[in-house]
Amino acid sequence: MKDSTTDPIGQNLIKVISNVCFSVFVFSVLIITVIAITYQPPDPWESSRALTRVFTQIENATFKVDNSVLKTGEDVASSPIEAPAGVFTLVPITEAIIEKSEENLSNETLKSGCEDVNVVNCSDPRVLFTIERFNLKTFKSIAFLDYRTPVNGSKPNECDVAWRFRNKKERSWRKYRDFRRFKIGFTDDCSYKVVHAGRWHSGGNARRPRIRVNSTRTSTRAKIAPPVIDEEINDTIPIMGSDSDFKNGRYLYYSRGGDYCKGMNQYMWSFLCALGEAQYLNRTFVMDLSICLASSHTSSHKDEEGKDFRFYFDFEHLKETAYIVEEGDFHKDWRKWNKAHKKKISVRKVKDYKVSPDQLLKDKSTIIWRQFDAPEPENYWYRVCEGPSAKYIQRPWHAVWKSKRLMNIVTEISGSMDWDFDAVHVVRGEKAQNKALWPHLDADTSPDSLVTKLQGIITPWRNLYVATNEPYYNYFDKLRSHYKVHLLDDYNYLWSNTSEWYNETTQLNGGSPVEFDGYMRVEVDTEVLYRAKSRVETFYNLTKDCKDGINTC
Repeated sequence: MKDSTTDPIGQNLIKVISNVCFSVFVFSVLIITVIAITYQPPDPWESSRALTRVFTQIENATFKVDNSVLKTGEDVASSPIEAPAGVFTLVPITEAIIEKSEENLSNETLKSGCEDVNVVNCSDPRVLFTIERFNLKTFKSIAFLDYRTPVNGSKPNECDVAWRFRNKKERSWRKYRDFRRFKIGFTDDCSYKVVHAGRWHSGGNARRPRIRVNSTRTSTRAKIAPPVIDEEINDTIPIMGSDSDFKNGRYLYYSRGGDYCKGMNQYMWSFLCALGEAQYLNRTFVMDLSICLASSHTSSHKDEEGKDFRFYFDFEHLKETAYIVEEGDFHKDWRKWNKAHKKKISVRKVKDYKVSPDQLLKDKSTIIWRQFDAPEPENYWYRVCEGPSAKYIQRPWHAVWKSKRLMNIVTEISGSMDWDFDAVHVVRGEKAQNKALWPHLDADTSPDSLVTKLQGIITPWRNLYVATNEPYYNYFDKLRSHYKVHLLDDYNYLWSNTSEWYNETTQLNGGSPVEFDGYMRVEVDTEVLYRAKSRVETFYNLTKDCKDGINTC
């Protein structure tokens, strides 16, 4: 009797539970279906466009950008950039590698015990292992790539040693050099130890001799160091080759447009558009190495033509990552072909930027020649990459790095502070004077205000690098009562007429000296700023004004 009365209740309970579960299932399916119908996945190109927003905001073809900070390909990359095929890169030295090197040395190679604790043998491998361990512990922001054998310093217990390295915050594979003097002593068990380490470039005996060119000095150049060559820079222009190579090639050629003599950031935005189209069309880009520097970056306050691309950007890296040919060499070979052959080179002239790259994809002409003869802003190169073209043209930011020569200056400045410094970016200039768009900027970046705000952020008496467009050198003197202040002009010897940069750029410029202009200052300031241990920004830390003016935050 008990079973007959309880069975219907159990069955009903099971039915209720089943119905509830089925209802939940149906409701879940309904929700998922609605989401599937209404969800729009992010544009796969949006991530790359998000990166480029830091460079520009384009409204109705008007280019607006903050010129106080300059970013290029090595700054955009979120991870270390891989070297192209054929480029040899070194593995950073680690404690494990040092231990492995010690194991590989036989007992006969290493001195044992305390045979002579009064003599430091700089060529003893144990000296190098000791210095390597000291550097790993001391300079944690540096990746050490290789060392040369230590040599004697100026005293019996000193050793000079040189090494190649890169800063871990730099995502490229470029290498830099340092050479320092170390005072070596002994521990209680007679092992070597570093008693004192010299500062940046203090170990002159270990410095690798540089390649000198035309080292004979004249009386008029008595104060100028003989020209030298950084053996790790290759600025040579690639040669096109034979007539058949030229005829069989496919080229994309852009005539000068309205971007010429505009701000350098607009130049870069347009140049990478052109380079991106060349890659999309699988063509070699015909490149004009001559740049017009806008008046905002010149000491004359006038546009200056005839600047070389290689003054500002790494031409060697560009050659390794993109197919390019120099415009002058291209024209010479073009004229040579047309003069020697009855059949002329096929050319398609494109006079409207609205002819999209996909319309040119199947064109068989040897040369596609985009001409920009319309009035501004219809003659800007970057117009080619607007609209639907933006879906399939990717700007190859990775192809453009800052000049290795300028990066050598960045390394010198950072190394002179032993890579242990903080930085503040102080934007002033025209923005501080424009009270309509930036009403508080001038007051918020005044000397007294800077002292008050930085004291709450940066530890007193730290090395403080000030990256700024403020032209008055003594403007930051009040900070010197609280910090070891460093300004770019404190290092003007790095581009003086006795510097390696001066000699190398002079040689690159056909013997004429090159001015260290405002754009170069922005490049160097930006990169030193990135290498600081802590960074204070104008529009995020110093003022509540919006970076692009009122109501743009």
